Amino acid sequence: MNIFRPQHMSIVLTLALAVMPLSCGGGGGATQPPPPSGTWTLSWSDEFNGPDGSAPDPSKWTYDIGGNGWGNNELESYTNRPQNAVIQGGNLVITAIHETTPYTGPDGIARNYTSARLKTEGLFSQAYGRFEARIKIPAGQGMWPAFWMLGNNISSVSWPACGEIDIMENIGKQPSTIYGSIHGPGYTGATGLGSAFNLPAGQNFADGFHLFAIEWEPGVVRFYVDSTLYNTFTPANLPNGAIWEFDHPFFIILNVAVGGDWPGAPDGTTVFPQTMLVDYVRVYTRSP
Repeated sequence: MNIFRPQHMSIVLTLALAVMPLSCGGGGGATQPPPPSGTWTLSWSDEFNGPDGSAPDPSKWTYDIGGNGWGNNELESYTNRPQNAVIQGGNLVITAIHETTPYTGPDGIARNYTSARLKTEGLFSQAYGRFEARIKIPAGQGMWPAFWMLGNNISSVSWPACGEIDIMENIGKQPSTIYGSIHGPGYTGATGLGSAFNLPAGQNFADGFHLFAIEWEPGVVRFYVDSTLYNTFTPANLPNGAIWEFDHPFFIILNVAVGGDWPGAPDGTTVFPQTMLVDYVRVYTRSP
C-alpha cells in the first residue's frame, strides 16, 4: 500500500500561524503553558549502534518503496538499498543521491534521484508520550528532511483521518527554520496547524545535531527544539467542527525527500549526495 505524504505548501504554515501564535528561537517557549510534572520512562528506542555498513534493525524499521511522487510531486525513488540507508559511525545515515543514470524501482518508475523513507509501521506504535530524535539534517535547495508520525489505523481509515504529527520538517531554502505541525480531517492543506522555529541569525540546522521532540498527552501536543518549547496545540486550536485525531497509537517515519511542491526542485546550487544523520530515536511514557 502506498502511504502518501500530505502536501505541505508554504501557505499552510502561514495560515496556521493565525491560529496559533508563533514562537521562534531561544526563549520562545516562555509564552507556552508548562508541561505537567512527572518522570519519563523509556519505552522504545534505537541508538543505531550496529556495525558500520549494516542495515537498520529490521525488527524496528521497514521501508516505503517507490517513486510515485508520494502525493507531493516528489522527485526521488525511495529504496531499501544500503546506498540510501545504512548504519555508520553510530548513526542512521539516510542519503539522497543524484543518480548518474535514472534509477528504476520495483514500481517501474524511473527517477533521477534516490533516497530512503524508514518507518516503524507494523513494528512499533504508541499513543501519547515523548517522541524525540537527535538529527543533523541535510542542506540545499530541494532537500526536504522529516521526522514525523502517522496514525496506525491508516490502513483502515486512510489519510487524513488517521492523523499526522510532523515533529520536524525542513526545506533546504530555509536552512535556519524547521516546522512542526498536526493534520487531520478539516485541518490539512490551507487549514493545517503548524508553526516555525528559527535559529539565531547566522546559524543553520545542517551545521550540527539538534534534538527534535514532541510531548503528547490526551488533548495536547507540545513541540520542542533542543530544550525550547516553541508551540502547543490542543483541540481548542482546531477549526469549528474538526475532530482531534490524536488519541490512538502512531508510528514513526524518518525520510529525506528530494523536490516536491513545498521545497521545489534541486537547482545548480544543490550539492549531492546529501545526508541526514540520526544519532538516536527514543520514545518515552510519562510516569507519575
